[in-house]
Parts: sequence; C-alpha cells; structure tokens
Amino acid sequence: MPATDFHRLHIGRSILGIGRDHQASAATVQTMERRHSQAATPIEAELEDFQRHVTDQFLDLSSAAPDELLSLPWIGRLLDAFVCCQEEFRVILFNNQSLISRPPMDRLIAEFNERTVKALDVCNAIRDGIEQIRQWLNLLEIVKCAVENKGSNLGEGQLRRAKKALVDLAIAMLDEKDSSSTVAHRNRSFGRNNNAGSSRDSHRLSGHYRSLSWSVSRTWSAAKQIQAIGNNLNPPKGAEIVATGGLSVAVFTMSSILLFVMWTLVAAIPCQDRGLQAHFNIPRQFAWSSPVMSLHDRITEESKKRERKNSCGLLREIYQIERGSRMMNEMVDSVQLPLMEEKEAEVRVRVEEVGGVLEEVKEGLGTFERQVRVVFHRIVRSRTEGLDYIGRASSHHE
Repeated sequence: MPATDFHRLHIGRSILGIGRDHQASAATVQTMERRHSQAATPIEAELEDFQRHVTDQFLDLSSAAPDELLSLPWIGRLLDAFVCCQEEFRVILFNNQSLISRPPMDRLIAEFNERTVKALDVCNAIRDGIEQIRQWLNLLEIVKCAVENKGSNLGEGQLRRAKKALVDLAIAMLDEKDSSSTVAHRNRSFGRNNNAGSSRDSHRLSGHYRSLSWSVSRTWSAAKQIQAIGNNLNPPKGAEIVATGGLSVAVFTMSSILLFVMWTLVAAIPCQDRGLQAHFNIPRQFAWSSPVMSLHDRITEESKKRERKNSCGLLREIYQIERGSRMMNEMVDSVQLPLMEEKEAEVRVRVEEVGGVLEEVKEGLGTFERQVRVVFHRIVRSRTEGLDYIGRASSHHE
C-alpha cells in the first residue's frame, strides 16, 4: 500500500476509534495521544482535535441536572457549543480548501449546505416562537398589574381585568397546541371581521400577536424540516473517509450536531407543527455519540411526562409561565370582596412569585434571541465561505 493511502486509512481508523479510546483508562489514552501527536499529519491532528472538542462540549451539556435541562441558560450553552463547533469546522474547511472541490467531498459539502439552509428556516421559526412567548409574558404582566394591591383595595374592575387577561393567555397558549394549518389560517385572517363576539376577539387577539412576526409559510412544518435535515445523514464508509482525507467524518459530525441542535430548539420552543420524530443514526464509535444520544433520550422522556405531554414547548420557562398563570387564576377565582387581611397577604405573595418569573424569563429570552441570531449569521457565513471555496477551486481547474 502506498504511504499516502496508508496515512489516509489511518485517519479513518483513528477517528472512528475515538469512542474506543475514550473508554480506555486515562493512562492508556495519554500514551496513545502522545504516540499519535508524534506521528499525526496536520490534517489528522485537526480532525482528532475537532472530535475531541465536540465530545467535551456535549459531555458538559449532558451533565446538566434535571431542573437545568431545557432551561433558557442550558439551551444558551447548547447554542454556544454549536457556535464553537461550527467555527472549528469552518477553520478545518479553510485549511483544506484543495480537498473540498474533489469528489466525493464536493457532494458532501453540497448536502451539508442544503441542511444549513433548512436550519436557517428553523432559526426564523424559533424567533417567531420567542416573540410568542413574549406576548404570553405581556398578558401575565397585565394580570400581575391588575391585582397588585399598592395602597388601594382590590376591586371588582381589577379582578375582571385580570380574569380577561388570563383567558386571553390560556387561549394564546392553547393555539400553539392546535394543528398547524388551523393556527396558520387563523393568524392570516386576523382583522377581516371586526364584528366578532368577545370569545372570537380573544382568538383573533392571540392570532394577531403571532402574525406580527410570522416568517415562515402557512404550509411550513417544523417536524418535516427536522426530518429533511436528517434525511440521508449516514456515517461515512471507509472508502469515503480515505478519499476525503478524513474530512467526510468532520462533515458527518457537524451535520449530526446541526440536526441535534435544531431538533432541540423545535422541541423546546413553540413553532408551527412541532414534532420530535427525527431519526438519529450515530455509531457508538464516535465518542460524542454517547452524550448526544443521552441528551436525546432525556429530552424525549421529558416530552412523555404527563405535565409536559400536551405542552406547546418543553422549555422549562414555558412550564413556569403555565404554572404562574394557574396560580393567578386560582387566586383570582378564590378572592371574595371585600378582601380580608390574610387573603391580601396571600395575594401579595403570589404576585411577587409571578413577578419574579416574569423578570427572569424576560431577561433570559433577550439573551436567547441574540444567541439564535448569532447562530443564524454563523451558518450563513460558513455556507457562503464554503461556496466560495468551491467556486475558486472550479475556476482554478478551468
């Protein structure tokens, strides 16, 4: 076997063997890493480092406690991890531009670019979902302000205002659980009939909030988009690894991470036709497969819990909003006028609890939205550069 072919085959064996290395004792791993660093070519070292860094990122994410998983801070860490992986992947492509335009690497990059375009649509839908959560918070804010007793007695008008906002909130959150076609149709028909009754007004109100920032078509489906990102995403075969100098493994890794991150966003955030039926085909030989599949299983189990099964999103803060609205609803229903001193104290405690949730979620949503924007722009940048590499290589060959 020629020396160059041997080195390429070594890349495939060493990369696919990371999982086995990861399970070895610490002393054995250190010995193997020293031996490998002495013999590895620059591309081998890059690819090994990339695999190891992806593994480290997801091992850290998978160590989250149950009450941390799917919270805004945890999803923020997930997006940060994605950006780090994406940046390292971008550098690998930049350093190996000469290989990108050759078969089968050109096909793999083209397929990856198609997946990133679909991921951009998911990011847009997630930003719509963020706006929808903000509207829920606005309604909860109305409830809080209506029943806050600052030196004045709680009257019938204040209770009526709070109750109306709670009804609007319940309808708005229920809309997210309807079929996507019904929700989309209602959103786009907002304002056509101004003579509707109060119940219909509530439906139109919640639909209007959604339509203000709607950025995907009425036939768009988050579940189908996630399935499309995962279509034909298979681990590279040995011959393919050899032919691409090991870059095909990096493409598969980044594609899998892209799929998992978008799947998690759709699971957590309200968006049109949510669904968790994505297929993950990750061999155990990849060291990062264990933490990724562990997180996949935990999120799937979370979706099956009785209190989350019919939720419009698995985001932990959505559960807090639902809980806060139930607390306020129970309180408003139990209030009898004139308000007794003990009941007034209970009202104040409940209002403070809901106020704390409001401020925490508002702040977290702002940070999260900025992170989604960063992910969007990083994907666009990486895709543009990839197309530029291929274009320059094609011009050079001509």
